[in-house]
Amino acid sequence: MKPSAGQQTAETDSAQSVDLTSIVSEHRRWLRTVLAARGVERDSLDEVLQEVAAAACRGADQLNDRDRAGPWLYRIAVVQALHYRRRAGRRRRLVERYAGSGVARDEAVEYDPLAWLLAEETQQLVRQAIACLAPRDAELLLLKYTEDWSYRDLAERLGMSVSAVEARLHRARARMRAALASLAPEAAEAVR
Repeated sequence: MKPSAGQQTAETDSAQSVDLTSIVSEHRRWLRTVLAARGVERDSLDEVLQEVAAAACRGADQLNDRDRAGPWLYRIAVVQALHYRRRAGRRRRLVERYAGSGVARDEAVEYDPLAWLLAEETQQLVRQAIACLAPRDAELLLLKYTEDWSYRDLAERLGMSVSAVEARLHRARARMRAALASLAPEAAEAVR
């Protein structure tokens, strides 16, 4: 018995969604790094990654070549990170307005847990220096040095040439040294 046209469409959609699921799960780790570099807080990474997956499902018809999935997902992740930062900014302003209204006690205001989680001074300095960098520089440095990606991997995933990646990494490292030098001159000397 031959399946109806509706059943064939459902089977095709199911095969595409399974394929899209495998693509997103294959790129999950480095997408988390990209999102973190773009300002997504650790406790919100999974939530924003789900939004990336949902946006990928909505725009699945735009992915014509599986080999170009990395740059395609990268663009989606950057957009979702921007949406997250806008929502977080609105939420933060709302909390600040509420805290300043006198309705809430001072103890009720939540402080950034990152300040007390990072006890070691070196980690704090590096994080501060990375925060001073442009998001694209931070992404490159984090993907290169925390994920141990090669120049070729970076070029393929970010949709640029290897020479462009090398040049951007060179400039990003110089900016990182300058940021460290402004925060703690002795730390910058140790990096050289």
